[in-house]
Amino acid sequence: MPTDQERHTLEELKRVFKGEIPTGKAIATDAVKHALQSKKANARWVKKNFSALVENIQEDAYQRYLVAERKAWKKTFAAVFGPLHGKCTTPGEVADLISDNFYALDRFFLSLTQSRRNRAGTAFEVLIREFFVLLKYPFTPQPRIDGNPDFVLPSVEHYETDPLTVIIFTVKRSLRERWRQIVTEGAKGLGFYLATIDPAVSAVDLRAMQKQKIFLVVPAKLKKNILHYAKAKNVITFENFFLSYLDPAMLRWKHSGIL
Repeated sequence: MPTDQERHTLEELKRVFKGEIPTGKAIATDAVKHALQSKKANARWVKKNFSALVENIQEDAYQRYLVAERKAWKKTFAAVFGPLHGKCTTPGEVADLISDNFYALDRFFLSLTQSRRNRAGTAFEVLIREFFVLLKYPFTPQPRIDGNPDFVLPSVEHYETDPLTVIIFTVKRSLRERWRQIVTEGAKGLGFYLATIDPAVSAVDLRAMQKQKIFLVVPAKLKKNILHYAKAKNVITFENFFLSYLDPAMLRWKHSGIL
């Protein structure tokens, strides 16, 4: 069992690190801005190259996080162990310092691994939101409706008055069985769109999604290179989502006076 001192050290490591590491939202936003510095980054260009942008920005955000993580860890170690480390005059004493705090360090590094996964998912959601803003699509983020989706387009207010004409859009970097969360018995909508970069959704799950009128929205590379993705009618690319689903819905919303 860990001692009170070991628990205290672990909590101190987490506290200091949290204050040093940028948020997933800040890192993702920086990655999006960096990718869109080119003069070509207008709305038409973005929609045409959305798949590549999603993949490149996701990787860039992850690399930015790793750099920030190392810097934050260096400052955290100095703050928590600096006073003790200064008293170590031999390699053996340094080893004793690490050994005496093994529990705290072990649990702390495990928490870093989990944090990377959480921030990667956050980055994916943030970059989709940034693109919706750039492309001037109306949406309500994190609406409190059945299924807890990430976005309702054009708005949650319209969902409450005419749910069958809205688009429900959820972002999950990886799925496993979590796709079932977005459709509940009370959920309604023109269609459910689940954006992901997960290459491991099974053909069985895709068929189950189709019965629930869920479209999987993926980068063009996944749609092309994964055989059962290519064959599934409810797996569409980001580019196809804009062209065949969201943009036509925008026209209907405008014609009906919603926008």
